[in-house]
Amino acid sequence: MTTLLILIIVLFVAIAIWQMVKIFDLSQAGKSESDNQVATDKDNKFNGYMMIGFLIFIYVITILSFAYLGDLPLTSNSASEHGPGIDNLMIISMIVIFFVQTVTQFLLHYFAFKYRGEKGRKALFYADNNKLEAIWTIIPVIVLAGLIIYGLFTWNDIMNIDESEDPMVIELYAQQFNWKARYGGEDNVLGKANVRLIDLDKANILGVDEDDPNAQDDVIVTELHLPVGQPVLFKMRSQDVLHSAYMPHFRAQMNCVPGMVTQFGFTPTVTTEDMRANPDIQDKVANINALRLERKQEIEEAGQDLNYEFDYLLLCNKICGKSHYNMQMKIIVETQEEFDAWMAEQKKFKESLN
Repeated sequence: MTTLLILIIVLFVAIAIWQMVKIFDLSQAGKSESDNQVATDKDNKFNGYMMIGFLIFIYVITILSFAYLGDLPLTSNSASEHGPGIDNLMIISMIVIFFVQTVTQFLLHYFAFKYRGEKGRKALFYADNNKLEAIWTIIPVIVLAGLIIYGLFTWNDIMNIDESEDPMVIELYAQQFNWKARYGGEDNVLGKANVRLIDLDKANILGVDEDDPNAQDDVIVTELHLPVGQPVLFKMRSQDVLHSAYMPHFRAQMNCVPGMVTQFGFTPTVTTEDMRANPDIQDKVANINALRLERKQEIEEAGQDLNYEFDYLLLCNKICGKSHYNMQMKIIVETQEEFDAWMAEQKKFKESLN
């Protein structure tokens, strides 16, 4: 309430100052010829050169950004089968946007300079020009339609999951502020579940139906393991609020909505170990560790490991509460043999109940 009152007072003060400035301007109007609000040739010339100067500034900043920040490793290290398609769509969109921005900004600033106001010059104008209007309507329509159609084909390729490939079925369960993963077990079928069936006394933390035969071999974990090259179909649920399952290196994101099941599928193509050997990732890890070294004492006092090591992560990409920033789960992509060995060590659902 105190904050609201302060904001209201600040708003009223700002309005009062604005009104006082308007009154002052009106009181000064017409006192001298120098107060004339009509721009002179000198003003127009100054503003024209300022427009050219700002245009040069924009292009210099753009060139420097490409030179120092132009490396985009996130568009070159996708770890899923559909990842390159997403990256190509982003690169094409960025090229089109950059080209249009470069041309339109040049025309905007150059014409403002060339046709700046001068005494005695009369502006040429006409009410309409069908040819110009057709050009600047048809060209954007063609370009945008091309991008949209390409995007729709890319989206359909991703979302049309081929069940005949027998994808591994995994449930991602979101709650403030952690993730759980549930595997379908040997039969690759998830047991029924409902938040109303949650029983903390029996350690049934996901509300899995204890009487469902398909649920008996389900495996619930807090670290996600995926076999490389194996199609995976994620079924997503939320216990409380809207979350968003975001796996950036797999170019995957889907909302987790309370009361319904959403899904997303992909095939991981790069193991964790192979991604750690990627030069782009190694450079990123080295930069992170250099920054962490500067905060060595703070990190060690917090009981954290000083050296950062790359891992795939499942993140929440919706602001879901005060600890949203820390809602993540480690993902390990490994060979089928390594995955089978890890799975053999996990408890089945029926064995995990108290």
